[in-house]
Amino acid sequence: MPILFTQFLDGESIYSCCGCAANIADNDELVSKAFQGRHGRAYLFSNVVNVTHGPAEERMLITGMHTVCDIQCSVCGNVLGWKYESAYEESQKYKEGKYILEKARVVLKRSGGETGDDTRVVGGSSPSDDDSE
Repeated sequence: MPILFTQFLDGESIYSCCGCAANIADNDELVSKAFQGRHGRAYLFSNVVNVTHGPAEERMLITGMHTVCDIQCSVCGNVLGWKYESAYEESQKYKEGKYILEKARVVLKRSGGETGDDTRVVGGSSPSDDDSE
């Protein structure tokens, strides 16, 4: 069985997996909160940690065709969102190499142990809206 190494982030505000509390992203890596995922609101990050990538696949999203791969928590396996591998439309190229984290799949923890307004549990609605399938 492989040894699991988990990276810990030390920023003031950290997004963690709602299933196991593994650190996923530092708030300093947040690019935008104006996205939609499969389960409601989603956030665009420039970098994440403690995730594994699924196979790349083409998906037609609200903003056009993209090549994406789902990302899962490397500790518990929860699907947290996806990574943009490529965008076909020039106006969407800024997303390439960035990550979507679904708000319903992560918890924001601030230094001092308090949780932020972005605390959510797994659950969700049907796929729809801006950048979902």
